[in-house]
Amino acid sequence: MSEHHATGSCLCGTVRYELRGPFSHMGHCHCSICRKHHGAPFATFVASPLDGYRVLSGSGNAGRYDSSPVWHRPFCLTCGSVLPTLMPEHGLVVGPAGNLEGDLGTRPAMHMFVGSKAPWYEITDGLPQHDAYPPDGGLPEAQPLGRALLAPSPGCTSGSCACGKVAFEYSGAPLRMLNCHCSRCRRGRSAAHTTNIFVPLDRFRFTRGEDLVRDFRLPGARFFGVAFCTACGSDVARKSVERQAAVIPAGSLDSDPGMRPTAHIYVGSKAAWFDITDALPQFAEMPD
Repeated sequence: MSEHHATGSCLCGTVRYELRGPFSHMGHCHCSICRKHHGAPFATFVASPLDGYRVLSGSGNAGRYDSSPVWHRPFCLTCGSVLPTLMPEHGLVVGPAGNLEGDLGTRPAMHMFVGSKAPWYEITDGLPQHDAYPPDGGLPEAQPLGRALLAPSPGCTSGSCACGKVAFEYSGAPLRMLNCHCSRCRRGRSAAHTTNIFVPLDRFRFTRGEDLVRDFRLPGARFFGVAFCTACGSDVARKSVERQAAVIPAGSLDSDPGMRPTAHIYVGSKAAWFDITDALPQFAEMPD
């Protein structure tokens, strides 16, 4: 396999790094921890040799959430983007593909932990599917979240972060639910794309841990920003006062929103390694 090179960065640009291939073990993970940590329908990771990993800037700006005894999840303390996980015992670094630019020389080869898949996401690409980790993967197995979840109020849909310290809910039906492929969302969620839900701000509330939520508004952007739990780095709902709406990363939900994505937007910025295979309408940017 030929060597390839990729650079990566968080949404705010504080943490920058490079990875040198060969890249391998690229796959989509649907486990509940990945969905919550990324706020996305799934996370896509790719492995590369540890000796080809180099931090270019921001080495001191990383938080860490130990999601299990064998797996830790670094994140940028400023914007919450997921950062690469070092696995010295295997001689590998595992990076979130959504934050990488460059020719990886490989493409996703599987879906794993589909037994924990979000009920609102349909897999249509024909790749092999594994209910848990593939038996020949050789990497430590993640475990589903074992904590108790708060029951939502009647008529509400609830969500929370991976560590459970932040929780929220909204009442009624969402205004819309869209798959966004813009470069900002890919970096912010550290994923192939995000699925965002929009609800009126007056129908949304945090039920615990709002003091742990950090709001990062991207400099120069009219509306774009992300919110994340400072304890674990998980993407959570963000209050957009300008739009009088809450923008909710669907991967953070604990209950079914009763709605499904209606379109793919900003596909002109789509990740080169991700193929859209469903029948939803596609728009190069944001439709009117």
